[in-house]
Amino acid sequence: MLDLAKIREYGNVEFLAKQLVEGFITGLHKSPFHGFSVEFAEHRLYNTGESTRYIDWKVFAKTDRLYVKRYEEETNLRCHLLIDTSSSMYYPEKNNGKIVFSTLAAGALAYMLQKQRDAVSLLSFSDKIEIQTPVKSTPSHIHKIFMDLDTLLKKPKPQKKTSVVDTLHEIAEKIHKRSLVVIFSDMFDDINNSERLFSAMQHLRHNLHEVLLFHVIDKNTEEDFNFEERPYEFIDLETGEKVKAQPSQVKEQYQSAIKGFYHDLKLKCGQYKIDFIEADINQGFNPILSAFLAKRRK
Repeated sequence: MLDLAKIREYGNVEFLAKQLVEGFITGLHKSPFHGFSVEFAEHRLYNTGESTRYIDWKVFAKTDRLYVKRYEEETNLRCHLLIDTSSSMYYPEKNNGKIVFSTLAAGALAYMLQKQRDAVSLLSFSDKIEIQTPVKSTPSHIHKIFMDLDTLLKKPKPQKKTSVVDTLHEIAEKIHKRSLVVIFSDMFDDINNSERLFSAMQHLRHNLHEVLLFHVIDKNTEEDFNFEERPYEFIDLETGEKVKAQPSQVKEQYQSAIKGFYHDLKLKCGQYKIDFIEADINQGFNPILSAFLAKRRK
């Protein structure tokens, strides 16, 4: 569990991502899910009759089972990592929690993809696509992605609206080969017109892409609306609109609207066979890595 408020001080997403993943994999070694760690270590079971050239004899000595090393030509996954960089993702403002969380989580997945020799692309968007890299698996390409993530981590908060709908439609048209699309977003586009959002996600599925949506939120305040009972000035990070109120004056109405939106979002993801994972920034990164590995194994 990393302190999001201190992550910017390190300024090295690659280093932090590796620390996260290695710690996670160490935990898997101690759990019942040994298959995850073996697969992550770039090995597969040896099949009788094939060449013994690539057998890892060190692993055999430790496990008494034959595993074959996997190489880049065996890549069978193309993955696009999408990060929402609109203003609402820079909440909570004291540590830019959601964008910092999403950036580091995407870095951890990029590192896991590199270890698997899978091809990966990074794409960031707000009201338009900002960063878009090619889909490659070379070490130099992955290093470039980490540099882009470092840049994203250091950027000041923008004043930009979200356009998840337009971006997803554009991406669906641009991705020509079947891929895994991983989205980090709070999905705060136009919650009063959610059908447009669901149509955009359906577009990705219609093109046969697998979609993994990490719904990034600060659950304590954005869903549960836990604020001390005193006067506040609530500010919309994307429009700048301000409302002065006591939490008790707006809590019931707010919770009704936001929970209705979340319920519909989960329901539609289920209908479209999109994996929906609630990514509460206060719960750490293990749920992200576990969900990704489960999807990767499929």
